[in-house]
Amino acid sequence: MATVALNSPAGKWIMVSSIMASAMAFIDGTALNVVLPALQQSLMATGTDLFWILNAYLVMLASLIMIGGSLGDKLGRKKIFMTGIFIFMVGSAACGLTPGVTLLILFRMLQGIGGALMIPGSLSLISSSIHEKERGKAIGTWSAFTTVVTLGGPILGGAFGDAGLWRYIFFINLPIGLAAFIILWLKVKESRDEDSDHTLDYPGAIVIALSLASLTFGFLRVPAVGLNNWQVYSTLSAGGLLLLAFIFIENKSKHPMMPLKLFTNLTFTGVNLLTFFLYAGLSAGMLFLSLNLVQVQGYSQLQSGLTFLPFTLLMISIARLSGGLADKYGPRLLLIVGPAAVGVGLLILSFIKQTNGPADYWTTFFPGILVLGAGMSFTVSPLTATVMGSVSDHFSGTASGVNNALTRISNVFANAILGAVAVLLFTGSLEQQIQHIPLNSKQKQMVMAQAPNLGDAKAPAAFNRHDQAVIKQFYHVGFITVYTRVMQLAAGFAFFGALMSFLFIHNNTIKKENKP
Repeated sequence: MATVALNSPAGKWIMVSSIMASAMAFIDGTALNVVLPALQQSLMATGTDLFWILNAYLVMLASLIMIGGSLGDKLGRKKIFMTGIFIFMVGSAACGLTPGVTLLILFRMLQGIGGALMIPGSLSLISSSIHEKERGKAIGTWSAFTTVVTLGGPILGGAFGDAGLWRYIFFINLPIGLAAFIILWLKVKESRDEDSDHTLDYPGAIVIALSLASLTFGFLRVPAVGLNNWQVYSTLSAGGLLLLAFIFIENKSKHPMMPLKLFTNLTFTGVNLLTFFLYAGLSAGMLFLSLNLVQVQGYSQLQSGLTFLPFTLLMISIARLSGGLADKYGPRLLLIVGPAAVGVGLLILSFIKQTNGPADYWTTFFPGILVLGAGMSFTVSPLTATVMGSVSDHFSGTASGVNNALTRISNVFANAILGAVAVLLFTGSLEQQIQHIPLNSKQKQMVMAQAPNLGDAKAPAAFNRHDQAVIKQFYHVGFITVYTRVMQLAAGFAFFGALMSFLFIHNNTIKKENKP
């Protein structure tokens, strides 16, 4: 199809609608974490309930996002994108009005279905509609704005959470989604792959959805029941077998939803490996940093959200520039240095012990967040542009779906696996510390029963004030020990992502004639 200039009226409408719609999906992942205390009190939710409220969306998104990308390529990117926006808006309104936990979990799954159609659709529309020479800058602009909104989510969530207005996190999606829907309807032309058969790969779609759902569910159950549980090994085994079946189906299919020849391009393979490891490290690091700030360091929900403001400002100022640099000089160096800087930032943050709260922010957390933010600012745009630029235009939705699926799966991997490791380390630390105070076996069991709550563990009310203070200190020391180890593991993931870039990504492979 004919492409348009980034600064043309058509190009601007494409960018505005894509950014607005994508922002809805991304903000849910950051703002909702912050309002969980207010939500829990309002709906009388248990800790397990909160876990599933967070991850019901993630399960559906990871399961269906590749299907969403493929549908857009074959049936029309604008049509599928608008369908995703509508479903997401309906799910958001239902979440905001829900009277109880069970319905909220179900409506979060509906949001996930909408997100699976929206997220790859936005990038696919940009990649197929904007002139090739400006594509990196366009994706950089998309990355900058969506990341700013995503990182601004904790600030918004903190304000709503402190005021007890958690439902507005969902309601805020409605005007944004409606505006994006109307712009797409009136101002943006349809885009689809006209050169290929529009036959859908139903066997592949069903098998990959079941595979990703099984793998996601298995990882999410690890913290609750442990690795040696039938629910975990049966679902992970089923997911693995279904993944092998999916590869077999795609290799034989005349109309594959994920053409395996995409992976003959080492740049495409390498950038997806980078995505997996980088976002696994970033997800775990941001989660445990947020827990540390609120549960141990004494920050309020709003103050915790505001600590990420330097990150947001860096994304505003650098992400578009880095997209332009990748267009001009190639993405390889940026995709090595950027993830390495993220690793350094996470490592700096890992060395922080107990502080005096927000008053110490500038000399404790700020330097690490600054380095982390700079690393991501130089990474996000070139990474996304490389994914989209390493394949032909008619595979843009599929490429975006694969890359976004890996991002969500890596989030599950990080939160579930490192969450289980954290509980294990926290339990071990507590077991050692309580040996130094005179407690009977029943009292020790009461102390250890709080271990799954990590930094939010509460000293048993039956203890006297002195023992409560001592045990509270044990909980804080134990959590900081866990925080240090998890942040170091997260840094290791980021460094490994930089290694993937060094080994696989080469500037001269991101050219039209070399794309599959």
